[in-house]
Amino acid sequence: MDLAYLADWANLLIRWLHLITGIAWIGTSFYFIGLDNQLDPPRDGNPRVKGEQWAIHGGGFYRKEKYLNAPAQLPEKLHWFKWEAYWTWISGFSLFMLIYWGQASTYLIDPAVMDLSPGVAVAISAAMLVGGWVVYDLVCRSKFGENERNLSIFGVALLVVAAFVACHVFSGRGAFLQIGAMTGTIMVANVAMVIIPGQRKMVAAMQAGQEPDPKYGRWGKQRSVHNTYLTLPVLFLMISPHYPMTWGSQWNWVVLLAITLAGALVRQYFVLRQSGRNQVMLPAMATAVVVLAIMLMPKRGPDIAGVDVPSFAEVQAITASHCAACHAARPSFEGIAAAPKGVRFDDPAQIRRWAQAMRQQVATEAMPPGNMTEMTREERQKLLAWVAAGARAD
Repeated sequence: MDLAYLADWANLLIRWLHLITGIAWIGTSFYFIGLDNQLDPPRDGNPRVKGEQWAIHGGGFYRKEKYLNAPAQLPEKLHWFKWEAYWTWISGFSLFMLIYWGQASTYLIDPAVMDLSPGVAVAISAAMLVGGWVVYDLVCRSKFGENERNLSIFGVALLVVAAFVACHVFSGRGAFLQIGAMTGTIMVANVAMVIIPGQRKMVAAMQAGQEPDPKYGRWGKQRSVHNTYLTLPVLFLMISPHYPMTWGSQWNWVVLLAITLAGALVRQYFVLRQSGRNQVMLPAMATAVVVLAIMLMPKRGPDIAGVDVPSFAEVQAITASHCAACHAARPSFEGIAAAPKGVRFDDPAQIRRWAQAMRQQVATEAMPPGNMTEMTREERQKLLAWVAAGARAD
């Protein structure tokens, strides 16, 4: 059986799993952050209870209590929230290895940015995944990390450095996914290395008849809050490969920072709103979006003034050389089982049908990926001139 066909199915099923588990993880994160911010003082005066919330959902009434540290007695059944996070990372990392490491020459490397071998590119990528977590965790555990304002400034600085490095080492598309993978790794490591181990120690203390050390609750809460602010930026980074006007910009690292910070601000707005502090940040966000829209203006591409409109035969020759290996009814490029997004350039009618989509990809130099087929500036000018003239078949 065709390995490329099997790889496409693996890609689809793993991506589906990633979406399912990601929704579950983000949902629980948003729920508990919202619950924490909407607790009312306990009515029964229990000194161990920090707050409670009454709610109605799905036709039923619910009463939830949060303890200051722990209940007087450990319940017989205790529900843990961890596998949502673990499987989100496992599935996401599997996709990252399958696509960006397994096909590094296509998706991770752009010789125009930095001419790397696949092995070196993958090694740098792996080092950034591990290094991002190690640096972040060390700072969180330090005296410096005890001040949330200092920690916020450090977090922004870490993002700036990581984004700048990634966008000057990898392809634009690969850089955005790299930062998304690094952020996701930090998030799941917060769960696996801090939150869950701390909760295990709290449970073990209660089983031993001791009062749990409240520091584990503080540490877990800190990392949980960090995770909630990272969710919206990560979601953007995960879908960014489909929008080359973001990572195709010459200022792609600035675009990455702007959208990431905007996502964190949006989350902050809703966190504050849940706690009754409806601070009006929408005007600031709207301004940021306008500025971002200007920054996202695609490159004009090669100047086509004075360029003769090529014949359709010339256009077919260019697409056959640079596009049809992937975008064909039967792709010949290794690892591609079907034309990406159903876009084909192996048939005259299909070339004309997708002319406008071709224009955007050619102008932003998003395609061919990493310019692996070495499409020249003159060839790009010819394609753009042909599209501008009406994409005629003569």
